[in-house]
Amino acid sequence: MQIYSFSPFGYEGNLVTVEVDLKRGIPAIDMVGLADGAVKESRERMKSAIRNSGFEFPVERVLISLSPADLRKEGAGFDLPVALAVLCASNQNEDSAENSKMLDFPIMSMGELELSGTLRPVRAIHAAVSTARASGISHCIVPAANASEAREVSGMKVFGAENLREAFSAMFNPELFVQAGKERHCESIPENSEKIEGVGFPQVIPGSGFEEIFGQENLVRALQIAAAGAHNILAFGPPGCGKTLAMQRFSSLLPLLTLEEAQSTTRIYSIAGLLSPTEPLVRTPPFRFPHQSSTLEGICGGGPNCRPGEISLAHNGVLFLDEAAEFRTSVLQMLRVPLESGAITLSRAGRSTVFPAKFQLLMASNPCPCGNFGSATKLCLCSSRSIENYWKKFSAPLLDRIDLRIKVDLADEEDFAPKQNYSTALLRQKIAIATKIQRERQGIKNARLKPEQIREICVCTEEARKMLENAITRHDFSPRASAACYKVARTIADMEASEKISAEHMAEAIDLRKFESVFS
Repeated sequence: MQIYSFSPFGYEGNLVTVEVDLKRGIPAIDMVGLADGAVKESRERMKSAIRNSGFEFPVERVLISLSPADLRKEGAGFDLPVALAVLCASNQNEDSAENSKMLDFPIMSMGELELSGTLRPVRAIHAAVSTARASGISHCIVPAANASEAREVSGMKVFGAENLREAFSAMFNPELFVQAGKERHCESIPENSEKIEGVGFPQVIPGSGFEEIFGQENLVRALQIAAAGAHNILAFGPPGCGKTLAMQRFSSLLPLLTLEEAQSTTRIYSIAGLLSPTEPLVRTPPFRFPHQSSTLEGICGGGPNCRPGEISLAHNGVLFLDEAAEFRTSVLQMLRVPLESGAITLSRAGRSTVFPAKFQLLMASNPCPCGNFGSATKLCLCSSRSIENYWKKFSAPLLDRIDLRIKVDLADEEDFAPKQNYSTALLRQKIAIATKIQRERQGIKNARLKPEQIREICVCTEEARKMLENAITRHDFSPRASAACYKVARTIADMEASEKISAEHMAEAIDLRKFESVFS
């Protein structure tokens, strides 16, 4: 039997062949194959685990080979495959299976062993199992705590073991392996979810919807459009105007991920070790909310093994930068390429990896360092130079990639009357209509349309086309800005189930794009 394990690195990782040879000589355990400290320590853990599980550890000299030899192996996930390889090499069949034959097909295995032989869960199981399945391996043995995660990979037969003895028994009993999930369809939704117009949404947790948002109709409308088309948005206004509160509730407007989107998102969270035991397949769009002190590596990813950063953890979801101007300039400028390409390439020690990073960017900012610029009731203490430098942190190329720009003012007293201004369910209805249309028409959100798709999909009336042409001249729109107007107008039209973009749709898109009122 051939036993494989997995060495995580970046988004891809590598399958590792685990081999054991027993030879005459002074009893010892040798390990070759460029193993790091944690992998080398598995020699002692698996030796104690084998003995404490009721097996005999071979008295010969044990040579453990991890190949390919030039690939660095890291992590505690090699404990289980090494122990199984040692038991196979020493022919330690169980009494209950004396007449059984060892399975003759390859098996992928990962797991950390306690000295007692109990298995502990490890990270990157979903990545390991999906990589193994793509390589033609159809059976895997993983810790029981990781079994639900492994079963989300279609076509894989999974056995979740509580300890080493159970794992070794499975190698003689193919009926113990459970076929991974049934063939699912994108329209299927998990339990505790609701369906609107055929599109799934997570149930709203009390206090996380828009029922507690009062006033700010322009901001809420912009957030609704952003959710419907995955458009980037910048909201700026004085402290206390409610921009952060409303944008924190943005995740309640997002539909569930399709299964295709969920698989890539789950792989990233598996690699990062952030998968929740209650959600082995990530169907809820991620909402990442990093602090202003975050480093460049924390946002884009990196480290010795190229772990995912915030932009990859926000893949198929949202990255929200509150007080965006307080982030380091290098962090803000780094966002430009991933926003355009939907991916980020990380290189470390002669190796590189490409993480998907199709995230939606939300930014909230004050109009100036003190926050009072433009206020009719408060005095701004900032000089024109400091205000200019404050906005320069964003840079024109970054702002050009923001489809929606909305100025938020302090709400009037009458907006705080004891009434519910908004209903999350009603806001979701138009988002569901637009989402369904986009999935059926092009399979991606409008914000991700390519130039050739814009010409084909963003069909508008003659009046709407002339309106945009006038706006390009009047507001000095760049080619990217005019394309953004087309895409935003297409989203607004989709929300109304309109086949063509009308002048009203285009007018709203232009109004949300122009940035003249920032310093007015």
